[in-house]
Amino acid sequence: MDDSLIFAEEFEDLYNGPLKNWKVLIVDDEPEIHQVTRLVVSDFVFAGKGLELVSAYSAQEAKEMLTNEGDDAFALAIVDVVMETNNAGLELVHWVREELKNNKIRLVLRTGQPGEAPEANVIRDYDLNDYKNKTELTALKLKTLFYSALRGYRDILIIERHRQGLEKIIEATSEFIECETLPQFASAILKQVAVVLGIESQSIVCCAVTKEHNAINAKFNVLASNKRTNSSTINNNINHLPSEIVKRLESSLQEKRTITTDDYFIGYFTTKRGTDNLLYVSHLGKVEPVQHSLLEFFANNIAVAYENLNLRNLIMESQRELSYVIGEAVEMRSKETGSHVKRVANISYLLGVLSGMTQQNAEMLRLASPLHDVGKVGIPDGILNKPGKLDAQEWTVMQGHSQIGFEILAKSQNPILQQGAIIAQQHHEKWDGSGYPYGLRGEDIHIIGRITAVADVFDALGSKRCYKNAWTDEDIVNQMRKESGKHFDPNLIDLMLANIDDFFAIRTTYPDDTMKTEVHN
Repeated sequence: MDDSLIFAEEFEDLYNGPLKNWKVLIVDDEPEIHQVTRLVVSDFVFAGKGLELVSAYSAQEAKEMLTNEGDDAFALAIVDVVMETNNAGLELVHWVREELKNNKIRLVLRTGQPGEAPEANVIRDYDLNDYKNKTELTALKLKTLFYSALRGYRDILIIERHRQGLEKIIEATSEFIECETLPQFASAILKQVAVVLGIESQSIVCCAVTKEHNAINAKFNVLASNKRTNSSTINNNINHLPSEIVKRLESSLQEKRTITTDDYFIGYFTTKRGTDNLLYVSHLGKVEPVQHSLLEFFANNIAVAYENLNLRNLIMESQRELSYVIGEAVEMRSKETGSHVKRVANISYLLGVLSGMTQQNAEMLRLASPLHDVGKVGIPDGILNKPGKLDAQEWTVMQGHSQIGFEILAKSQNPILQQGAIIAQQHHEKWDGSGYPYGLRGEDIHIIGRITAVADVFDALGSKRCYKNAWTDEDIVNQMRKESGKHFDPNLIDLMLANIDDFFAIRTTYPDDTMKTEVHN
C-alpha cells in the first residue's frame, strides 16, 4: 500500500477538519515555468490531498507571501536561483531559514543556470532539501520530487504533533502532582484530556476508573466522569455510567489490554502495586492514531499520579492519627478528654482557612495543633492534676510546659512537628502581651499560635470539667468577644463570630464520650 494513504486520517486531525490541499510556493521569474509545473502536477494527490500552487515571480514577492501567510502555510517551496539578481534564490533560502526561522517548509532549488550556483557548494552551504537542474526535471521526476518533499513535510508535522502532545502530557502531569484531593484530581483529568487532544471539552466523553488488586470482591472505582446516567448524583459506582461504556471497560479489563477503535479509546495500565487503571475517551469525530498514542501515555501518567495521590493521602492520614494519638496520650495523663485534641485540630483548620491560609497550610495546622500541650509530659502529676488552685511556684512550673513542648518537637526536621513546636511554645501568648512564656504581643505571635490559642480556649469553655459545667453557647460567644484584642487576635475573633455555627458544629461532630478532670490552663 502507498504509505501516502496510511497517514491520511492522521492529517485530517492535524488540520482540524476535512483534508486541505498541500500548499506549494513556486518562485520563478519565468511564467512558462509556472504554467508547465501546474500542468504536470494538475492531478497530483498525496496522503489524500491535492495541491494548491501559489506563484511568486521574484524573491521579494516570495518573502512577502511567506511573511504574511505564516510558518505553517506552505509545505514546499520550489525556488529558482537567478531572478532579480544572480543569487536571489540563494538569498531567499538563507532568509527563510535564518531570519524567518522556518525549518518546517521543504526548500528545493531549481535552476536553469547551474554555473551560477554549483551544486556541491550550494548543498554544502545552504539548508536545502534538494537541488535540481531544470533540464533534468521530466514530468515523472517532478512528481517524484513532490512526493519526496511532501513526505518529509508530513513526517515533520507528525513529529511536531507528538512533541506538542507530550508537552501537554508533561504539563498535565505537573497539575496532577499538585492535586491534594480526589475531586481536584478528577477535575484535572477531565480538563487535561481535552487539552491533550486539542478538542473542546464538551465534545468529549471521558471517564477514568480503577480497580484495586488486593481488595476482597474488588469493584470498579470511578475516579472521574463527565458521563453519568444520573448527572445530579456524584457516585463512584461504575453502574452509574452508561451500560455501553461499562461493557467496553469490562472487556478491556478482562483482556488486560488497551483497546483502540475509530469510535473510542480505552487505555489499560497496571501499576507496580497491581492496581488496574482504565481511561475511556470518545468524541464526536474519530479518535485518530496520533491521539491513541498520546492517550496511552496519558493513561499511564494518570494511573501513576493516582497511586501517588493515594500514597500521599495515606501518609497524611497516618500523620493525623499520630498527632491525635500523641495529643490524646497527653490529655489522658492530665485527665482530659481525648476528643479535645480533635476539636482543636478542626477548629484550627477552619479558622486557618477563613483567615486566608492556603489549603495546604491549613491542613498542616490541623495536623500540628493537637500537639499544643505535649509539653505537659514534663510536668509532675502533683501539679498537673492538683484539684485546687496552684500556688505561685506551682504555676511557674506549669507555665514551663510551653517551652518543654517546644524543645521536644523542635528537634525534629518534620515540618508538622516544626509547626507543632511553634504552637506548643506560643499558644499561651496573648494579643495584649500578658501571656507566657515570653510575653509576645500582637503579630509578633505566630499566626498558628494565635489560631490555636483561640481554638483551645473556645473548646475548653464548651466542655464539662470536674470543677465546672460546660458554658452555654451564648456565654462562650460573649467571652470570646470580651477577650478580643486582649487575649485573642481581634481579626480571628471577628472571623469566628461571623461563622460561629460552623465552629459549634465541630463540637457536635466530635463529642466527649466521658468527662474527665480538667487541668490548669
